[in-house]
Amino acid sequence: MSITVVGSVAFDSITTPSGSRERCLGGAATYFALAASYFTSVRVVAVVGSDFTAAEESVFTARSIDLAGLERASGKSFFWAGNYLTSLNEAKTERTDLNVFADFNPQIPVSYLDAEFLFLANIDPVLQLRVRQALPAARLVCGDTMNYWINDHREALLRVLPQMDVLLINDTEARLLSGESNPLRAARRILTLGPRALIVKHGEYGATAYFGPGIFHDPAEQHHPFRSPALPLEEVVDPTGAGDSFAGGFYGYIASQPALTPAVFRRALFYGSVMGSFTVERFGTERLQHLTRAEIDARFEVLRQISHLDA
Repeated sequence: MSITVVGSVAFDSITTPSGSRERCLGGAATYFALAASYFTSVRVVAVVGSDFTAAEESVFTARSIDLAGLERASGKSFFWAGNYLTSLNEAKTERTDLNVFADFNPQIPVSYLDAEFLFLANIDPVLQLRVRQALPAARLVCGDTMNYWINDHREALLRVLPQMDVLLINDTEARLLSGESNPLRAARRILTLGPRALIVKHGEYGATAYFGPGIFHDPAEQHHPFRSPALPLEEVVDPTGAGDSFAGGFYGYIASQPALTPAVFRRALFYGSVMGSFTVERFGTERLQHLTRAEIDARFEVLRQISHLDA
């Protein structure tokens, strides 16, 4: 099954203690699509400017990612510059130029209308809802958001949350959205807002999934929270895109399976952690471009072993 992802394709300039890169390929939809492409086929809905060349396009086509939904507009692509010199856990933004992304109005190709799996990356919740309504055949919808939308566009966000089956956010965003500082109370509050499951990402400490009724086959069945660890790494070169890669690995694995079960969901969280761990080892998308499924599965096995508790 293919996944349709709607989000940003951008250029990033990044500085970390390991060095810097100027105008490397980035954007939430880019990281998500590359990570998910190792598990299933992916379709992208995004907008780029005239500075998006055949070289950038080849990064997607080399992974057989469908770009029929990629709009090419007059002007420059979305650009972000930032550094991680103070902390690898949080980027310091130096510059954000929305450029053609400021007028992004997702156009869904006819060939995408049969989409069964939809990922709404971090964009205006008004656009997220519009895309969801344009793809009514989607049987599983996952989405992302950020503090800007939570703080300044809460009403629009609250309208789209009931249209999401799974919401992926980080600890800070969970506190902002819920108004609760306790993680369990925060999760319970967010689940009342509409999503049937919540994944809270903890960066280098993994992720926790919380479940509401109806996410799996039996709507009456209750499931306890599940925590997936992150892989210990000797060196983190660039954390940019790790969360989007996590989402791509997680959702890509789910789309590759015949049914969504608790076991599939748990394994998907592990694959999310695996894809995030690869991303941070190089700048930008460099590592995601040159992986094999054998490498991915080998790292999954390492993660499974270090988190396994023998009887």
